[in-house]
Amino acid sequence: MATSGQKTRTGTKSGAKTAQRRRAHQDETGIIPVLARVVRGIENAAERGKVNASNRVRYRVVAVLAREERARIKADATLGDAERAKELTRLDGIATIMAKTAARDASLIQLLTDTAPLSPAAQEVRRALLIEAGTPLAPEDLVVVTEPEAKPVVEERQVVPQSVRQYQMSNPFLAPDFSAYQKPAPVTRGRLDNWELIEPLFRSFEMGAGGSAATMDLPEARSLATPGGLELMRHQARFVESAREGHRSYLLADEPGLGKTAQALLAADVANAYPLLVVVPNVVKVNWSREVEKWTPHRTSTVVHGDGDDIDAFADIVIVNYEVLDRHVAWLSRRGFRGMIVDEAHFIKNKDSQRSKNVQALSKSIRQQTPDPLLIALTGTPLINQIEDFRMIWQFLGWIDEKKPLPGLMAALEETELTPVDPGFFSAARRVVIEMGMVRRKKVDVAADIPARRIADIPVELDGEAGRSIREAERALIARLLERYRRLRAARPDADTADLIRLVAAAELEESKQGGSSGDNVFTMVRRIGQAKATPAADYTVNLARNVGKVVFFAKHIDVMDAAEEYFAKAGLKTISIRGDQTSKARQAEIDAFQNDPEVAVAVCSLTAAGVGVNLQAASNVVLAELSWTNAEQTQAIDRVHRIGQELPVTAWRIIAAQTIDGRIAELIDSKAGLAARALDGETAEAAEGSVQLEALVALLSDAVREL
Repeated sequence: MATSGQKTRTGTKSGAKTAQRRRAHQDETGIIPVLARVVRGIENAAERGKVNASNRVRYRVVAVLAREERARIKADATLGDAERAKELTRLDGIATIMAKTAARDASLIQLLTDTAPLSPAAQEVRRALLIEAGTPLAPEDLVVVTEPEAKPVVEERQVVPQSVRQYQMSNPFLAPDFSAYQKPAPVTRGRLDNWELIEPLFRSFEMGAGGSAATMDLPEARSLATPGGLELMRHQARFVESAREGHRSYLLADEPGLGKTAQALLAADVANAYPLLVVVPNVVKVNWSREVEKWTPHRTSTVVHGDGDDIDAFADIVIVNYEVLDRHVAWLSRRGFRGMIVDEAHFIKNKDSQRSKNVQALSKSIRQQTPDPLLIALTGTPLINQIEDFRMIWQFLGWIDEKKPLPGLMAALEETELTPVDPGFFSAARRVVIEMGMVRRKKVDVAADIPARRIADIPVELDGEAGRSIREAERALIARLLERYRRLRAARPDADTADLIRLVAAAELEESKQGGSSGDNVFTMVRRIGQAKATPAADYTVNLARNVGKVVFFAKHIDVMDAAEEYFAKAGLKTISIRGDQTSKARQAEIDAFQNDPEVAVAVCSLTAAGVGVNLQAASNVVLAELSWTNAEQTQAIDRVHRIGQELPVTAWRIIAAQTIDGRIAELIDSKAGLAARALDGETAEAAEGSVQLEALVALLSDAVREL
């Protein structure tokens, strides 16, 4: 017969087993096991190849729900410390799998830290996972959201300029265009109908280069002459000849400085694509009007400012900037354009941005109203951080929609008689997309008369209190990353080191973007370094100006520009300034002064505001006082000087703060050049995807872990 003590011990063991069974059951309930199942499925897909679009949506939703669950657990006062630590460890397991998956497919990394609102498709996935987990839904989650027809602007924000009303009254009905009517083609099913093709098409530019540049076959030019009496270069004339022969959609991705504006305007002229709509950044509106007068003087242009009170709606070419486009979409969509040019087309790469929605809506309306319109996307840097930057440009051109290739591209893919599992599909698909209208030429290949350029790094020591403070802040940042790493390593002793480092870096970057980091983060660090470099960068510029002539000085932040201008004034140098808050006319006046006034020694330019559509060939030396976050932005800035019309070799002097994160960022920016080199130029360079900020944190932590 058992004693009472034995009964107690037996009862304790029985209770522990019951609690263990209850805990095991609880571990299979709630949102965490649902997220774990989904992320393992995505991991398996990544092991087999590129993650498709639907899994990318699921990956993004898992990242969002994991963050929400982590915040809920931390705030739940009913949980004990042990219970809270256990739940957070389970979430760390999901995070580790996500990091490993992102290591296989680098394009997923940005989804870990993406804070943009969820798309309707992603909201529906989120709702389904919450229901599966048995989580009570909030009222807004009970609503099933469907993808609406694109409505880029609120109607009351629309304006109709007086000149447009006069045009509409004089043309109450558009002349009927019976060529727009086409008998619907019979529906035929091909071998690719049930394939997901958008991701394989992107992947084809990573895998199928085969050493060839991304340029369609172009005919030889009949003539180099233009209506304005000027002479084209051969590569420009061949592009125009292609439009003369009937091609109508182009991604013109020539390197900056090869005269894309002239090519686009003359292509519109030979295609008679008037009236023509041109959408451009605000900084180049006036310059586009000048280019129209220069290359096609027999055509009239009008520039839309603000509400468009002073426009000429009867003009052949309407030039409007992204920033005011939302006010004018309604009347522009009814104007009857037969062509549309989008300058700096990488501006529309974010499908959720208002300017992208406006451009896509206008493109769609033009394609619906005009048979075979001329559509041209201009950008020397179509790829910024990832191959998927192509998506919105291809959509503008009518090659794809949100889910699949449109008939023209699909028919060409069917003609290859290949599917994504067949050998040779990727190289064939890449060629098919290129022949849809991709044109990419490099200066070194087509413009022998443009002198070479080089980038030279000038290391500077940050002395004094500012330098000491920056180095101390960087040590504190590394210590914070190491502490995160140690905690995660303790929770996941068997995890891959590289995966943990990337996960820690991604978490730090997310907190930095949300302003949640304690102490300096990668963004504030770089800004402080830029401020500290202002004086040495300005001093180096003064020496250049006194020895070699005009210099273009680029900075990212206004306070750095202000400090530099004050330094130049004390040194007795006359300067001009190009900033984001100037009107187009004021900006052009500054540019003209730099180009034509021998007394002006330095152009002080905003890296973002003056990085596009500005011609500063009067200088052959560029000083980059602050580093950009992308190779594309750096290239655009240098090519304000290194372009057609330049007669001297161009040198870009990058001012690098020695013994700081600045040097690492410079190396990472250079590595990003491999993405465009591989996808567009057919080179075998490493194609790094993802943000420089994330890779900089990974590099810092990797160095620190190796020293442990």
